[in-house]
Amino acid sequence: MAEKTKKMRILAAGDMHGDTKLAERLAKRAEKENVDLVILTGDITGLIDTRNLIKPFTDRKEKVVFVPGNWDSEDTADVLSELYGIKNLDNYYVKRGNVGIFGLGNAGQLTLNEREAFKKLEKNFDKVKELEKKILVTHLHAAGTKSEASGFPGSTAIRKAIDKFQPDLFISGHIHELEGIEEKIGKTRVINVGRKGKIIEI
Repeated sequence: MAEKTKKMRILAAGDMHGDTKLAERLAKRAEKENVDLVILTGDITGLIDTRNLIKPFTDRKEKVVFVPGNWDSEDTADVLSELYGIKNLDNYYVKRGNVGIFGLGNAGQLTLNEREAFKKLEKNFDKVKELEKKILVTHLHAAGTKSEASGFPGSTAIRKAIDKFQPDLFISGHIHELEGIEEKIGKTRVINVGRKGKIIEI
């Protein structure tokens, strides 16, 4: 019974854009805060050398999952997965105790095929729906959320997933200027986590 109610402690961050010093700072914070999992919400890489963006976390034995963003190519996402043994939530789902984590990336593109995107989210949610708590992770924001104050429309597929599946937590990045903004949609806590990162308990 105790295992069922145990909280998971997460460091969620995104939009590193190849900043190795930021990666080091976030990894140190993950270690200091004794988190159970690091979730990276895409745009990990940039135009400079990106070899040391995940290594600071794995050197500290942190568990990491991610989704690729528009700055991350599919090839780069595959390399990060294979080189560091971390899960790309665009292709997988993750179960950690009583928490199921599923997601959607947008490697190399700024828009989604909304119909196909929802199908993928539905398929991955199906793998974790029996768990007590669920986390949805994407790079892009959802339609009809506060992140649209940026002027960039959000994804209708992601919004449909929030409305239909009501995950406990939805985290995204992409909209730098609205980093840290939070709201509730039904029972879902919605957070744009951004570069500084956020410690979240679920």
